[in-house]
Amino acid sequence: MSNKHLIELTVNGTEHEVVIEPRRTLVDVLRHNLRLTGTHVGCEHGVCGACTVLIDGKPTRACLTFAAQVENTDIRTVESLSNGDTLSDLQQAFSAHHGLQCGFCTPGFLMLAEGFLAENPDAKIDEIREVVASNYCRCTGYQTIVEAIDSCAEQRRCAGCVKMNGVPQ
Repeated sequence: MSNKHLIELTVNGTEHEVVIEPRRTLVDVLRHNLRLTGTHVGCEHGVCGACTVLIDGKPTRACLTFAAQVENTDIRTVESLSNGDTLSDLQQAFSAHHGLQCGFCTPGFLMLAEGFLAENPDAKIDEIREVVASNYCRCTGYQTIVEAIDSCAEQRRCAGCVKMNGVPQ
């Protein structure tokens, strides 16, 4: 008797059918079944945030989520941010502000920031600093990551703003 189940997942706008054991985590299904290896596995205890993805727009630890729990939801991974070879505005801000070094934690920070900015487009730097503290980075420290997210938030707020000498008017 098989203890496997067929589930349907919508990941980055694409529907997938996968046959899995009920205890299989979302991060394992993303990486091993769907070959979306941008989501990293760090601590496997939900502490480090390297596995952060968006489920219905909310940052979620994929290592603590069973794949069977997220049927009929919208799952977004770091692969959803870029458009082919064109980086998203958030990814560009991380690059411009040197918000990454080894890059292991970066997908988790990007998805955390993407979900946070969607819910808090007017976020202040102190709020960004507080939310970023929920993920671990062992290389860069957090200041450049905070600056990248703040810069992206400002650019999104000012899309269409008239600027004089780089300052929104």
